[in-house]
Amino acid sequence: MHKLIIILVLFATSMANAQTQYEVGMKKAFELWETEAIEASQLFERISKAEPDNWLPPYYAAQTLIIDGFSKLNDSDALETQLNKAQNLLNDATAISKENPDIMVMQALLYTVYVASDGATYGMTLSGKVMALYAQAEQIDSTNPRVVFNKAEWEIGSARYFGQDTKPFCKDIERSIELFTNFKPESVFHPNWGKERAEEALKACQ
Repeated sequence: MHKLIIILVLFATSMANAQTQYEVGMKKAFELWETEAIEASQLFERISKAEPDNWLPPYYAAQTLIIDGFSKLNDSDALETQLNKAQNLLNDATAISKENPDIMVMQALLYTVYVASDGATYGMTLSGKVMALYAQAEQIDSTNPRVVFNKAEWEIGSARYFGQDTKPFCKDIERSIELFTNFKPESVFHPNWGKERAEEALKACQ
């Protein structure tokens, strides 16, 4: 009995240490992201290899590259390499968590970087895919604030491009802010980004 208790204590301790290592690694990656996006992505990717059943590390590894990609729109070769890497990471996240609205939003943002970099080349082929992703994500969870906001932001960009009225989509941004206010992520590491961007977009609408 005494040996059994020792084994259980050692097992519980090892599990706690593993969880702690994950938490420490994720926190470090988020901190690194504030100054070094590529290095943060690499750290998230290393964490993903130690957490093969967790979709969050590859999701964030992809997100860091995708967001950073908006700053490399004029460097097509570097951007292509970076987005290919991000796509592989999103594929990994999707394999772990299928039908995930947050991953779909990130996939749509990856396509958006392509369109922003070269609208003539990618606009016709990817615009429909972006809208399809947002529509699918909205069907799965219409209360996800990132789905509502990013879909509205894409539609505003499209409306401006074609000289159409953006006001209907501004109402969707207002709705997304209400959703952000009431949104509670599953854990401290689950996606909880977007409210500040939505508030800035609403100001632009007004």
